[in-house]
Parts: sequence; C-alpha cells; structure tokens
Amino acid sequence: MIELRCRDFHTVEAGACDECRSLGEYADTRLEKCPYGDEKPTCVNCPIHCYARAEREQMKEVMRYSGPRMLLKHPILAIRHMLEGRKQAPPLKGRGRGP
Repeated sequence: MIELRCRDFHTVEAGACDECRSLGEYADTRLEKCPYGDEKPTCVNCPIHCYARAEREQMKEVMRYSGPRMLLKHPILAIRHMLEGRKQAPPLKGRGRGP
C-alpha cells in the first residue's frame, strides 16, 4: 500500500522513495514487536496504539489513498483485509487477572 501511494505522489523509478521506505520499515518493526503476533487485528480494532503519532498520521494517509485502489491492484488482499477488519482483537495472553 505504501508503494502504491508513493508511485502516485513521489517521483521514483522503482519501489519507494526514502521517506516511504522508512515508513515501511517502521511498520515492519512494529509488526515484529506486536504482542498479538499472527493474531494481530487490524489497527482500527487494536487496543494497543503502537505507532508514534507522526507515523500513525502518515499511515492513515497511505490507507485512505491506497485502500480503495487495492481493490483494483490486489483484489484478494483487499477483500481479505476488509474481512479481517471485522474481527475484534483477541485477548492477550498473560494480561489481566489470573485464577
């Protein structure tokens, strides 16, 4: 999604510009450290706000622009993301009160 927006807004020959590449690396780092792991909900349904404010705003711009365009570029991924967006976050293991 980041590369899709970058191609339309920034002048790059291939891939993404440095700013967009940096945002992608930031997102990858946040995903690696996510306590939900493979069960991670979409960001809108996640109770943990793991992005810093500036990066969160950048990612919102990316999503607003690229989200609708993903239906044409990668329809299966877009539909899968929309379906996953309906799921609530699972409870985190090790949090809350024990017996």
